[in-house]
Parts: sequence; C-alpha cells; structure tokens
Amino acid sequence: MKTILNGIFKENPVLVLLLGLCSTLAVTTKFENAYLMGICVIIVLVFSNITVSLIKKIVPKNVEVPVYILIIATFVTILELLLEHYVKPLYDVLGIYLPLIVVNCIVLGRALSVASKSNIRTSFKDAIGVGLGYTFVLMIIALFREVFGNNRLTLMSSISNLTGYKAVYKVFEDNTLFPMQILTTPAGAFLTLGLLIALFNFIKGGKKRESR
Repeated sequence: MKTILNGIFKENPVLVLLLGLCSTLAVTTKFENAYLMGICVIIVLVFSNITVSLIKKIVPKNVEVPVYILIIATFVTILELLLEHYVKPLYDVLGIYLPLIVVNCIVLGRALSVASKSNIRTSFKDAIGVGLGYTFVLMIIALFREVFGNNRLTLMSSISNLTGYKAVYKVFEDNTLFPMQILTTPAGAFLTLGLLIALFNFIKGGKKRESR
C-alpha cells in the first residue's frame, strides 16, 4: 500500500515530477476524456512494468531504453487497435495523445527507475500508484475546466454507444458568472495546472511544518 500511496502523493507524476504535461493539458477539456486517458495510461503502465520486470535480467544495459520503448509501443498499439475497433469515438477524441503514450516520460521513467530494478509485485504496485496519481490530477483539472469553463459535466458521452448510457449535466442555472471560457483554452489549462501545483505544495509544506 505504501508503494501505491507513494505514486499518488510523494512521486505524483504531474504535481511533483512534472511529467506527462502535454496530455494533461490537452485532454482535460472534458471530465470523461480525463479519466479515460488515465485508464489507458494505467493499462500501459501495468503491462509494461510487469513485462520489463520479467525480462530485466536478460536485457543488456546498453539497449535497455530501445527495448523498453518497443515493449511500451507494443502495448500502446494493442490498446489503440482495440479502441479504434470497439470505441471509435473515444479513439477519435484522444487522437494523437494516445500514441504519444509511447514516449510519455511517466511510462518510460517508471520502467527504467522501478520495473528494471524491482520484482513483479513492486513493479505492479508502482504502476497502479503512479497511474492513479496521474489520473486523479487529470480528473481534478478536467472537473474544474469543464464545470467553470463550459458550465457542464460530462461523465459519459464518447463511450455511450458501448455502455448504452449517456450522462452530460448542466451545472449552474445562473450563467451571469459562468462559464469562464478562458478555462477551455490552452492558457486556462496552464492556469489551472499552476494553481493545482501551488495548492499541492502549500498543503505539503503545511504538513511538513506540523510534523516538526
């Protein structure tokens, strides 16, 4: 459990390590996009970490990076093909950011720093923790941007054909203040991320002062 919590808080890939920012800023215009992207990253993280942990002893040090990238690319390609065939709307929404998981520093970084040096159990828990940390941040940013930027909350839309259920809600009845459309722009994404990082560091700093 400690390894999982470490990935969510102490080594959060977005708020602490500042990794995977391109997809974090790009797909968080809708809450649905955020958690689905997070699920995709968790799947790739889990399978790539387990595979790297299994083969770490037979991979020469001088070819670790290309071998691990090939492993990650294989799982991303499989995921892409499945989404394109079964959930085409989601595949279209995630667009270029889905194949970019291959070079996402979060996935390759965990393969090199953890999975290549740890057993399968630790690698699996690390993948879950880091993946959840990434997903939670995406969901928080997307929730803020969509609610206050579009006066809407999309829980399920792109995958409604697969689930048979659609859930898109209007949040505020009074539109005199909302939506703040700047939040739907790239500038709004940077602003939201910056505020979240500042809040996270403030809370973390407060806890450190209390423990002294």
